Amino acid sequence: MVKIRLRRTGLRNQSSYRLVVCDKEAPRNGRFIEIVGAYNPRTEPFTFDVQEDRIYYWLGKGAQPSESVAKLFKAVGLTDRFEKVKNGEPEEAVLKEAKSYYENRKIKQQTRKD
Repeated sequence: MVKIRLRRTGLRNQSSYRLVVCDKEAPRNGRFIEIVGAYNPRTEPFTFDVQEDRIYYWLGKGAQPSESVAKLFKAVGLTDRFEKVKNGEPEEAVLKEAKSYYENRKIKQQTRKD
């Protein structure tokens, strides 16, 4: 089974993550099939850069997001947009909507101290 999950990167106490598509049994930082995005929880609000077209492709092929990735998808509205694609809306229109959503998110580039 193929999963979409987080792969930890960054220094100690300064973690950031990559969204990867990998086999279910691969270790957390082990082999992966494709990198589809990045997630930084240390900015306010969190930074979430993804290739939505590739995520739609893998979800369409049956890939399952992990629990934490599913929460992130729901927080940025990706789950709802994928449902629109599944229900027959053109993918280009949905991707344009996603692009405008990400452009309108205001993110401070400075990371916060935990």
